[in-house]
Amino acid sequence: MSESVEFQIEDQEFRLKPDHELRFEVENKNETVVLELKTGLAEIFGTELVKSKPYKFYFGAKIAVFTWQGCSLRLLGKKGISYISKETPMMSYLNCHASLEQLRTKSEEEKVRGPITMVVGPTDVGKSTLCRILLNYSTRMNDLGRRPIYVDLSPGQGQISVPGTIGAVMVERPAEVDASFSQAAPLVYHFGHTKIGINSTLYNILISHMAEVIHQQMDENPRINYPGLIINTFGWIKGKGYQHLTHIALAFEVDVILVLDEERLYNKLVRDMPGFVKVVLLPKRRGVVQRRNKFKLEGREARIREFFYGSPRNVLHPHTCLVRFSDIKVYRILAPPIPNALMSLDTQKTDFKPKLEGVTPGLNMMHHVLALSFSTTVEEDVVRNSVAGFVCVTNVDTSQQMLTLLSPQPKPLPETIYHMSDVQFIDNNA
Repeated sequence: MSESVEFQIEDQEFRLKPDHELRFEVENKNETVVLELKTGLAEIFGTELVKSKPYKFYFGAKIAVFTWQGCSLRLLGKKGISYISKETPMMSYLNCHASLEQLRTKSEEEKVRGPITMVVGPTDVGKSTLCRILLNYSTRMNDLGRRPIYVDLSPGQGQISVPGTIGAVMVERPAEVDASFSQAAPLVYHFGHTKIGINSTLYNILISHMAEVIHQQMDENPRINYPGLIINTFGWIKGKGYQHLTHIALAFEVDVILVLDEERLYNKLVRDMPGFVKVVLLPKRRGVVQRRNKFKLEGREARIREFFYGSPRNVLHPHTCLVRFSDIKVYRILAPPIPNALMSLDTQKTDFKPKLEGVTPGLNMMHHVLALSFSTTVEEDVVRNSVAGFVCVTNVDTSQQMLTLLSPQPKPLPETIYHMSDVQFIDNNA
């Protein structure tokens, strides 16, 4: 009885006028908020809602339901703040989509590469949300058969894989309202840190190599060549962070840069980018607030947990594997021997070969995430090879010389090289 009082159920109905938005957050752990479209048409970040279908949202969700024509909604559950906003940037975002569609049509007519778009801005202005909207709008036009590529270059988020990685995935259909894009066969590279500045040279190497691989795939496949790329970036926009952004723009040969809520960054990019690059300043969504560090850490932990255990709507069952110390080869990718401060990012060699340091299995590996490389020998270019998968060390038995690994698949695990990540995950189910 006390629990039912603590989580008192709320049942509200909202009527939205055209071009209005309902915003709400789920602030209580172990609580679910259910959203239902009763009448009219509405969407969440570019994904259309199905009428009378209940959508469930869990702790940490920050949702904005937008309608172009008007609608009525039902919201059931113990939520945080919920309100209707009359001011949204959706018209600006729709105009961006329309402009990109014109570029895609032109690319298809001229048989050339489609628009490569990069979204930039400071932390917590809605970069990931804008990427999601543009990708959803593009793939909703399925009659054109377009398959844009989503590139996530923020290792702190791990939207495509786990934190500490960068990745890309072909988007074939709009994302589910309460889930991310389908992540079948993503291209993932292991960085090993959530902060780029820890190993800037390695990050640049991975960016340049990823851009080369993606461009090659685009040249070979018209279905992804004409739609182009949507590139999500990090919130580090000053000093070396800005240099990283310009390196990304040059490596991927971007055509369009969308700047969210940062006029100074916009003017710097207009000054520094080649004349053919279109730089556009866009407003951020009102109501977007800066996330606390604790919330970011909880988000990273939730992302890793979802990788192994799935989500409430798609439960996964990982395996526990025992591995002898002698049967596993673990390495850590070191920072360059030359201090990064002595070299500008523009002059750093992307053909620099990072040094691998062997890691002796032991208690130092406890709770660390390990990346499995497709390489089978250290002599191969293990850094530039994409990731085969991830495991997490949940127990270390020094007396028996055994590691306990949390793995998405059962034994036997692939005989590959393992990279030790700085990212840690405490498995409460272990």
